[in-house]
Amino acid sequence: SAGGTHMEENILQEQGVERKTYSVSEMAKILGISNRSAYNLCKHTNDFRVLRLGRSVRIHKESFDKWFSSCS
Repeated sequence: SAGGTHMEENILQEQGVERKTYSVSEMAKILGISNRSAYNLCKHTNDFRVLRLGRSVRIHKESFDKWFSSCS
């Protein structure tokens, strides 16, 4: 749920931990695409690093940001 990630973010910020990843839904919002399209992109891309942790998918923030800024 969206509420969960916001709470995680707050906890991390309180601990002074900088987030190193995006969730798929965060990436989808940044790109203005659906979650399904974002998952598809993660499955097929070599443009940025995708981390698969069990059933969770996370996008390596730094590599995504570099790729995204080179596109726009």
